[in-house]
Amino acid sequence: MSSTNEKIKVGVLGATGMVGQRFVSLLENHPWFEVVCVAASSQSAGKTYEEAVAGRWRMDKPIPEGVKSLKVSSIEDNLEDVINEVSLVFSAFEGDKDKIREVEERYAAAGVAVVSNNSAHRWTEDVPMVIPEINADHLRLIDIQRKNRGWDKGLVVVKPNCSLQSYLPVIHALQKFGPKEVSVTTLQAISGAGKTFDSWPEMVDNCIPFIKGEEEKTEKEPLKILGNLSGGKIELAGEPNISATCIRVPVLDGHMASVSARFDKNPSLEEIYDAIDNFQNPLSGLGLPSAPEKFIKRFAEDDRPQTKLDRDYANGMGITCGRFRQDKNDNWLFVALSHNTIRGAAGGAILNAELLYKKGFIAPSQR
Repeated sequence: MSSTNEKIKVGVLGATGMVGQRFVSLLENHPWFEVVCVAASSQSAGKTYEEAVAGRWRMDKPIPEGVKSLKVSSIEDNLEDVINEVSLVFSAFEGDKDKIREVEERYAAAGVAVVSNNSAHRWTEDVPMVIPEINADHLRLIDIQRKNRGWDKGLVVVKPNCSLQSYLPVIHALQKFGPKEVSVTTLQAISGAGKTFDSWPEMVDNCIPFIKGEEEKTEKEPLKILGNLSGGKIELAGEPNISATCIRVPVLDGHMASVSARFDKNPSLEEIYDAIDNFQNPLSGLGLPSAPEKFIKRFAEDDRPQTKLDRDYANGMGITCGRFRQDKNDNWLFVALSHNTIRGAAGGAILNAELLYKKGFIAPSQR
């Protein structure tokens, strides 16, 4: 931080929704960031944050004291007021993708760093989509983004969909074996739809074998993350070829994935264990507050990972995996798990912002 240890002032766009609440909760007592602004729809604008989320606060912890009394701003109508208060916004508001792109770009053009949980900008050519432990080097695209758009301090960075964050880190750890084909079935928690069992009683004792848009995201987004920055843009990875089935299951939090993977260099079980257990986390030594000390944890037990027991590994920021075995067709099978609203949503975005600050893309005295 700066010599006066002044925290970076941040805002949360879409602060009253499920992911917005998670941002507010995770940012309480953050050593680098301070929430000074909460913004939502015009229906919530003008209320205190406590009033705006009354009866629908979904986090386990109480509303942070420092945020309770903040007056909710309108994301669009009070844009000028918001940008005068903050250097960084976390974007979690819902709406039409064109509208989300427009609003996020307005904030960035005004000099605000935008770290988005939304999908609207994931396929914008000059916007990096980042899992910091996998493709932090893609942040170099920000220099091109700023040049393209004439932005000085503003930027837009996005995180990928929650559905792929359980299995892709494991595939990345095994990258030296040349993953060719990946078939994945995700078992996704109801909080990923912004729901609880109280608000979605139909999910009790029920599974839904289709989640609109999730399979396409689960198959395609990894290719941008695993791609190379060349010639001012991301060249998509050609492999692995991914096929996905995404299922909503009656679990509150935690997305699990059952994976079958075929590799160009067929590894032994010992080689797989060694690659995962000794994965070198590129964030080690950076001192990022939200980064897990060990990114991927492998279980030897046949009945782990389990959603209820293991989704909070490393404060919800780590990945757990297990059940590695080879089938008769030489495909390697495994199960992986991540917390969908922490690593897969708000926590992953906060980690991106921490890395942006550490790399100098967000200045402590930006505003």
